[in-house]
Amino acid sequence: MGWRVDFYVEDDDTAPVEGFLDSLPDRVRAKALAIIKLLEKEGPHLPFPYSSQVQGPIRELRTQYGKEHVRILYFGDPERVFVLLHGIIKRSKKLDPLEVRRAQGRMEAHLARPRRNRK
Repeated sequence: MGWRVDFYVEDDDTAPVEGFLDSLPDRVRAKALAIIKLLEKEGPHLPFPYSSQVQGPIRELRTQYGKEHVRILYFGDPERVFVLLHGIIKRSKKLDPLEVRRAQGRMEAHLARPRRNRK
């Protein structure tokens, strides 16, 4: 049985990770989508180097294409759904703290929504 993976959706109905994926070249997007499918299949058992801990409940999906280090920050919602929060191309050794804070804010906004209104 697979796990559910959803995009975080802003109040204006945009999904930041969906927009990020759409902005990637086809081959890079294909690798990113493959790692999302792997998360659907493996769930919390997805091992490093495909997934790693970032901060608190936030984790990152990891893939690369050439020199492009693609990262998708996500967390496991209490309803047993993985929520994709933020996507970036990482160009340094460490994740930019601003990018982590952006994912943290989206996670907090998601959790603050009433269950029936979570998008």
